[in-house]
Amino acid sequence: MAETMPLSELGKHVGEEMGISSWITLDQTRIAEFAHCTGDHQWIHVDSERAARESPFGTTIAHGFLTLALIAPTAFEILVARVAPKSVVNYGLEKVRFHAPVRSGKRVRNRIRLSAVEERGNGRYLVTTDNTIEIEGEIRPALQASALAIFMA
Repeated sequence: MAETMPLSELGKHVGEEMGISSWITLDQTRIAEFAHCTGDHQWIHVDSERAARESPFGTTIAHGFLTLALIAPTAFEILVARVAPKSVVNYGLEKVRFHAPVRSGKRVRNRIRLSAVEERGNGRYLVTTDNTIEIEGEIRPALQASALAIFMA
């Protein structure tokens, strides 16, 4: 599926892995920026010295919701670019599970599988993807989630 296809043909690929995103580094700067934006300044995310002393992870870790937020840009990279809709709007999430923490400095990527495409009329499609955010060098993924979005032709 390397070429751009009409949005109306996306349903033919239900059940297929659509691709794997580029690696994204979750360094301390990005974690601190997320803490600033959300007001979530829990020490396990932002206090490197304390995390080194007291955290079972030996360092700070990325917020789970920061990792979850990466579904959108990685979906644009892998899926949205292939169907080139006019616009895409988040519709919701299902079955979100955080399996492993992402230690500061680690790289993650999203493995995306197309699980459903439902025509909604007027050139709109409800697209559901299964997303697995993998952590480089680790067996357990950071998270798994089904994401729903409305694609508009």
